[in-house]
Amino acid sequence: MLRRLYHEQPESFAFTAANQAWAEAQMTKYPEGRQASAVIPLLWRAQEQEGWLSKPAIEAVADLLGMAYIRVLEVASFYFMFQLQPVGSVAHLQICGTTSCMICGAEDLISVCKEKIAERPHELSADGKFSWEEVECLGACANAPMAQIGKDYYEDLTAARLGEMIDEMARGEVPVPGPQNGRYAAEPLNGLTSLGEFDSGKTKYNASAQLATDLGDSIKRIDGTEVPLTTPWIGKDGKVAGRDAADPTPAAAERPKSAAQQAKKPAKKAPAKKAAPKAEKAAEGAAEVKEKAPRRMKAARKAGADDLKQLKGVGPKLEQTLNELGFYHFDQIAKWTEAEVAWVDSRLKFKGRITRDGWIEQAKILAEGGETEFSKKVSKGDVY
Repeated sequence: MLRRLYHEQPESFAFTAANQAWAEAQMTKYPEGRQASAVIPLLWRAQEQEGWLSKPAIEAVADLLGMAYIRVLEVASFYFMFQLQPVGSVAHLQICGTTSCMICGAEDLISVCKEKIAERPHELSADGKFSWEEVECLGACANAPMAQIGKDYYEDLTAARLGEMIDEMARGEVPVPGPQNGRYAAEPLNGLTSLGEFDSGKTKYNASAQLATDLGDSIKRIDGTEVPLTTPWIGKDGKVAGRDAADPTPAAAERPKSAAQQAKKPAKKAPAKKAAPKAEKAAEGAAEVKEKAPRRMKAARKAGADDLKQLKGVGPKLEQTLNELGFYHFDQIAKWTEAEVAWVDSRLKFKGRITRDGWIEQAKILAEGGETEFSKKVSKGDVY
């Protein structure tokens, strides 16, 4: 249960070029200023590349996302799917030891791991190729006992078959995932009792095993060269699909690089330094806009305040905040300058949303009596 960084650490970590491109693309899934939301997929890709998460890898992800090192370490140490110590260069075996698997022979599988890999979990085999651990339920109870190796499930295992699989992997072969006793999926061992017309012979393997077979070496580390790193949410023009001009979250290639990303990684790990505050990170490489208070009103006009909730990103609480600041009408917001946006932005709980959600562009349309796609939804009662 003890989750600490391994006592021996590499000098540095860097994503491969393909994985770096993948990581930056993941960041575009989230609104500007919310890239920290990508911390789990980026940590996972770092682990898939190296097999485990080292201190330099955790810090590299933190630098990429503009997060304090301790925050990323908190995530890595909390989730048991992250390995904080070296694993086998060929494969790390995760043996399910929960009720169904235990009843069906998981302890025999663990004995095989102790005999052929190492006496204790998380220890490397003598040749460094394998490691193992016992894990909680992996959800394949109908095919117990089972193990997860790399990205796939190996089910209906016996001690003899697991021993053969370890030998196969040591020779550079990749055992076909799925049931190891001839079952197609999870049907009864004695044959089908319902849906008898189902013909499993149409395909050699079930869908999961077939896909793993089609992909090839599914226990291999991911460096981005095995399968094209697709980013279907990014169009050929570099823009994120589904976002209009009023909600522009720039693609990774367009987003200004932080100083940490621009600097070349030294050959040796530099002394640890305190992570820069978020405000400093956001301001790197850009001149700070001087704030200027916009024209405000003490109360709404006689006809009544506009429904500011028709602006995308403005909810009831934010509308109340804007009213308290002296903004009641669309035409006020439509006239904001860059300096005035900075003034309002600094007084909102979440900075950056004015530009991100395109308030000014929307306000200009609404002030002239027009409608936006979002305001139509508000009018229909589909929002709030």
